[in-house]
Amino acid sequence: MAHVDFKEQKEIITLPDFVGQIVVPSLYEDAKKGVSICRTILDVVKEVYANSSEPLEPPWSSIYPKSDPELNVENTLICHVTGFFPPPVRVLWTKNNVNVTDESTLSRYYPNKDGTMNAFSRLSFIPDEGDIYSCSVEHKALQQPQTRIW
Repeated sequence: MAHVDFKEQKEIITLPDFVGQIVVPSLYEDAKKGVSICRTILDVVKEVYANSSEPLEPPWSSIYPKSDPELNVENTLICHVTGFFPPPVRVLWTKNNVNVTDESTLSRYYPNKDGTMNAFSRLSFIPDEGDIYSCSVEHKALQQPQTRIW
């Protein structure tokens, strides 16, 4: 129930008032050491996996609305990406060929029973006649983005 704010260089305790004051004298310094250790481990892991021949599984994607679309009524488009390995995937959205990716969200990665992954990207929208939406999925097992249109 505490974290370190590295910009402010201090620890932030987020306990409820009824717990009382708790002081952890070396929390900030310990956290700095922890970051250094994590970076060292991350460098080693990156090096090990950079030279590995892990299997690549390309994603399969689909696009659909959360609920039955009605003109001028807010809804959500969902781009479901599944069957890929390893993470990450990148999901790009367009509305009438204009990039609207910044307005979207991407879920965490969920494991499938076969060891591949799946994720959901969501885009809030208001359906209007003639609008064309697309989600394009990028993954290192794909030679080009996989695009679905709604």
